[in-house]
Amino acid sequence: MSGVVRTAMSPDVFDLLFDEPRMRRLRSLSTAPSLVLGDGPIGDTEILLTSWGAPRLDAGVLDRMPELRAVVHAAGSVQDLVSEELWDRGIVVASAADANAVPVAEFAFASIVLAFKRAFAHVRNQERESLGWGDLVTSPAYGSLGRTVGIVGFSRIGRRVVPMLRGMAGVTVLVADPVVDPRAVAAAGGDLVPLDELLRRSDVLSLHAPALPETRHMIGRAELAALRDGATVINTARGSLIDHDALFEACASGRIDAVLDVTDPDPLPVDAPLRHLPNVALTPHIAGSMGTDVRRLADSALEDVAALLAGATPADTITRRDMQVSA
Repeated sequence: MSGVVRTAMSPDVFDLLFDEPRMRRLRSLSTAPSLVLGDGPIGDTEILLTSWGAPRLDAGVLDRMPELRAVVHAAGSVQDLVSEELWDRGIVVASAADANAVPVAEFAFASIVLAFKRAFAHVRNQERESLGWGDLVTSPAYGSLGRTVGIVGFSRIGRRVVPMLRGMAGVTVLVADPVVDPRAVAAAGGDLVPLDELLRRSDVLSLHAPALPETRHMIGRAELAALRDGATVINTARGSLIDHDALFEACASGRIDAVLDVTDPDPLPVDAPLRHLPNVALTPHIAGSMGTDVRRLADSALEDVAALLAGATPADTITRRDMQVSA
């Protein structure tokens, strides 16, 4: 495939993705790497490079690009970008989701390690407690040795977190995922178990499942009640995976802690009850690519564009079927 490559994303995202070295590469791949926003002429577009701020590619938008053959998304999920019309037209879709998984996995792993020390709860309670090392050293609530981490969703991110955890001596890693190959989990260093068993055995629960109708509130009252006393729930995936009313009740009781990078809604209203619990830590959806990390997405997207121009299939192709099991 060869042809005109255009980009569709917000201007500030474009400027962050494409610093001067990456802009030079983009220009080497396309003679017209212009931003496609508004009502400009785009009928000759054959490859559309998108990111945050791109319009949904529905029939109305696609009709303006009759020559379009491929979409390369320099971001993670394409759920809000693609449409049935796009799949029906046989347009190739590639995503930098694997590149985006890197910082999320790092953030999740760091959160799990800090959860072993209940670090988030202490940060939230600095004005209310004056504990020293001697007050805590004998508490069985601290430490990683002999702990079990439950990974829900052996996704692009989950499959990165598992081997990170296996590098920690004395940590058992369980995985629950209804569609994964057990051999892949074992190769990464995890044990594939049913969700109910994972919940009963976990000291830390880390969520990495996609936001699908069947995963909404997959962690509710019954699931939270099954966790061990003192467990920590970490969500870097999608807020809709957890029933927040049930989570508030469980955390308010003091039985479990939570670390939430994503919520439902996202962000939570300022008066949301979860915001005021001392054992709930909230971060503003920062686990994914941001700042200089986004250039990893640009590099991935540029590799996919180069592959398409050379007549090859991009390494990170997404299909209609993939959308049924991934974010």
